Amino acid sequence: MIKNKARLVAQGYTQEEGIDYDELVARIEAIRLFLAYASYKDFMVYQMDVKSSFLYGKIKEEVYVCQPPGFEDPDFPNIVYKVEKALFGLHQALRACSMGELTFFLGLQVKHKEDGIFISQDKYVTEILKKFGFSDVKTTSTPLETHKPLLKDTYGEEVDVHMYRSMIGSLMYQTSSRPGIMFAVCACTRYQVNPKVSHLYAVKRIFRYLKGQPKLGLWYPKRFSF
Repeated sequence: MIKNKARLVAQGYTQEEGIDYDELVARIEAIRLFLAYASYKDFMVYQMDVKSSFLYGKIKEEVYVCQPPGFEDPDFPNIVYKVEKALFGLHQALRACSMGELTFFLGLQVKHKEDGIFISQDKYVTEILKKFGFSDVKTTSTPLETHKPLLKDTYGEEVDVHMYRSMIGSLMYQTSSRPGIMFAVCACTRYQVNPKVSHLYAVKRIFRYLKGQPKLGLWYPKRFSF
């Protein structure tokens, strides 16, 4: 604590909107809604690249910090400390340049057509199929077995929980443009704590379905009620 420099980091879960921050990161749902409205209004969407240059500057506000875990004062465990020395923060100087028509954003591929906007993630499908070894597998016509419900498997063989959760995470992001797999993915998500072979088989089936239908997406047509 004395010899080494320390960086002061705000704890994210203690931040309050309107007090500690004002700007929010766009959600995928908000992007979809924006593109749907742009299609309805027949707007052309353009993309800009905003580059930030970070400059040092002093923070004028008074800053108090709690005692870090493992370094609490046993005589005063509940006190907080006021930062007396110079404290530096980051200020952003923004520069923007146009990148033309929007074609790719947050993993979503955006195609402007004469009669609407189409968003998909077929490039992302290719990436996750390659990542988990499903590039050369037999395909299936449905993401979930229709006559065999996915149930808790108490006595089944366990599988690698980290791999299972990684596969689920990849599929959850895929649902941004593929609502057709949402039910199957959510069914498999229930068993992330202790996945079994039967659950992993269900997850693999979703990948096999994506392998057979990689280019499906969401279509927002023009000239229809928003």
